Amino acid sequence: MLELCRKPLKMCFGGGGNDDDLLWHTDLKPHASGNYSIAVVQANSSLEDQAQVFTSPSATFVGVYDGHGGPEASRFITNHLFSFLRKFATEEGDLSEEVIKKAFEATEEEFLRVVRESWIARPQIASVGSCCLLGAISKGVLYVANLGDSRAVLGRKALEGEVNCGAVVAERLSTDHNVGVEEVRKEVEALHPDDAHIVVCIGGVWRIKGIIQVSRSIGDVYLKKPEFDTNPLFQQFVCPLYLKRPVMTAEPSILKRKLKADDLFLIFATDGLWEHLTDEVAVEIISRSPRIGIAKRLVRAALEEVAKKREMRYEDLRKTDKGLRRHFHDDITVIVLYLDHSKESQNGRSKQKGVYDCINTPIDIFSLNSDEADL
Repeated sequence: MLELCRKPLKMCFGGGGNDDDLLWHTDLKPHASGNYSIAVVQANSSLEDQAQVFTSPSATFVGVYDGHGGPEASRFITNHLFSFLRKFATEEGDLSEEVIKKAFEATEEEFLRVVRESWIARPQIASVGSCCLLGAISKGVLYVANLGDSRAVLGRKALEGEVNCGAVVAERLSTDHNVGVEEVRKEVEALHPDDAHIVVCIGGVWRIKGIIQVSRSIGDVYLKKPEFDTNPLFQQFVCPLYLKRPVMTAEPSILKRKLKADDLFLIFATDGLWEHLTDEVAVEIISRSPRIGIAKRLVRAALEEVAKKREMRYEDLRKTDKGLRRHFHDDITVIVLYLDHSKESQNGRSKQKGVYDCINTPIDIFSLNSDEADL
C-alpha cells in the first residue's frame, strides 16, 4: 500500500476504432487480481463524467465522478482524491474507512477553498458539484465509498440456499443518495423538520429545494454554505435561495467487504447507465459475454434502450452530436473489474510485479477522436 501511494498518477488514453465519435473505451487491462475495461459516452457539450483506475502489484483503485452544473468539480476530484488517499494511507500505514473519510473530507475542503478564491469573479462555480464513487481493493478487502447516485454492483455466484443457486446474481454495494428514493427523501426531511419544502416534487421528479436530486456530493457549495448566497452576483446568476443551513453533505457511505471466491466481477458506473439498465440486466450481460470490450458492450446496451424508448433507430442516436445528445441520455461511464481468485492475487501479488499504471478518462471525447482522425 505504501509503495502504491508513492507512485504518481499519469494520464493515459486508449480506444480508437470506435463506431461513435462520442464513445471512448479501453482494451482489457490487468490489475492486481484480474483485469478491467472502461467505456465512456459523451452526451453533454462538456463531458461532465470523469473516471480513473490506478493499479499496483498489490492494490487497485477505481474512481467514478459524475459532475453536474459543469465539469469543474469532477475534473477537480480526478486531480485530488487519489492524492489525499495516498497521503492519509501513508500517515496511517494502511487503507481504512477512516482514511477514505479523511480523503473525501479533504477533497471537499480543497474544492471549497477554490470556490472561495474565485466565486466573486465566477459566481457560477458555487453551483458546480459532482457525485463521487470510489472502489478500492487491498489485501483481499474491498472498500466502496460514494456520494450521490453513481453505483457499484457486484456480480457473484448465488450461494447454497439462495434462489438460483450457482447462477450469477447482482448485489448492490453502494447507496443511491437521490431523493427520488423514499428512504433518502425521509432522511433529508428528518434533518430539516422545520422546512416543509426541503424536498419538493416538480414535474414528477423529487428535488431538494426544487433544484437537485442528489443529497450528497463534492461541491454544490451554494447548498452547503449560506455565505455564498449573500453576493448579488451569486443571487442573480446561481440561486435566489437564502439558506439558513446546509441541505447537502459530503459525508460518504462506506462499505467494507472481504472478497470471496464466489465474487466474480464489479461494475462501477454513473447513473447514466442505471437509468436504462437494471443491476440484474447489467450483471447478466457481463456473465454471458466475452471479457474483451465488456464495458463498451454495457454502454451500447444502455444506448440501445435509449433508442428503443424514444422510438428511434440506434444509428440515428449514434449520429446525434454532443449537447443535442443530452436530450436523449446523460454522459455514461462504466468500469468493469473482473475478480480472479488465484492464489497469487489472494496473496496480494500481481503477475506483473513492480508494474504501476493509471488511466484517466478523456476530458472531451469528441475533440480526442477528432484529433486521432487527423493523424
